[in-house]
Amino acid sequence: MSINLEWYKVFRTVGQNESFSKAAMQLFMTQPAVSQIISQLERELDTRLFNRTSKGVSLTDEGSLLFEYVHSALNLLEAGNEKLYELKNLSAGELKIGVGDTISRYYLLPYLEAFHTNYPSIRFKIINGTTVELIAALKSGEADIAVCNFPVVDDSLEKRVCFDVQDIFVYGERFKKLFLRPVPLQELTRLPLILLEPKSNSRQYVEDFLLEKGVKIYPEFELGSHELLLEFAQINLGIACVVREFAAKYLERGKLHEVEFLEPIPKRSIGVCYLKDVSLSPAASKFIEILERV
Repeated sequence: MSINLEWYKVFRTVGQNESFSKAAMQLFMTQPAVSQIISQLERELDTRLFNRTSKGVSLTDEGSLLFEYVHSALNLLEAGNEKLYELKNLSAGELKIGVGDTISRYYLLPYLEAFHTNYPSIRFKIINGTTVELIAALKSGEADIAVCNFPVVDDSLEKRVCFDVQDIFVYGERFKKLFLRPVPLQELTRLPLILLEPKSNSRQYVEDFLLEKGVKIYPEFELGSHELLLEFAQINLGIACVVREFAAKYLERGKLHEVEFLEPIPKRSIGVCYLKDVSLSPAASKFIEILERV
């Protein structure tokens, strides 16, 4: 059986209009062409689908049964095409973004606002976690893209740098006399330190660098958020490792001060990741495009 989908479209239109001529006008076809297609369909199915009279046509019992299925099937196809069109034109859909609290608060919010302003019909789903957790979310399909701390070593991911950041140590007024001049990295071993929790990618980066220089650090406080690092340092509970760009307000207002080292910590990056072997949705592609405009 070789039935063309177009035959079913013609069949549905004839059934809706109960007329070959009206169907032909609606389909921008000639009446003989419509009659020929219906005849071909009836031959292929070995079933009479229409009762033909001088006043027009009407569906047979078999034709009525087929009409219900054809009508439903074509409606589903049309709805699918419409949804696909909406997704491509960003008038519907969902964007699942994996991002940590700190990056979300200090970096991502303006981009979320800009995207939502331009494409208000796209729903956001935000998945919070560490870099390791966000990569797992990408691989499980829970997230479309992840905005996270680099470096990320994973050959299955496409990685794009968004901007560079500088890890620094900061202190409050109580420790000011200790840092009147640049100090060696080894000085950190004698100080009460405040760090992010061990599974944090940014903490691992700093610790790895210090270990390369022969410096092993042991924090007195391990916290779950960048904001808490800043607050603990401000009330003189220790020297906190933070991101300079995310601590700008504290530094500018003199609430905290940056430790000057004889050898600074190298800069690293924050970027966006997604799976290499999975096509990005139109919404995800557009969001990455907005991030890269900076």
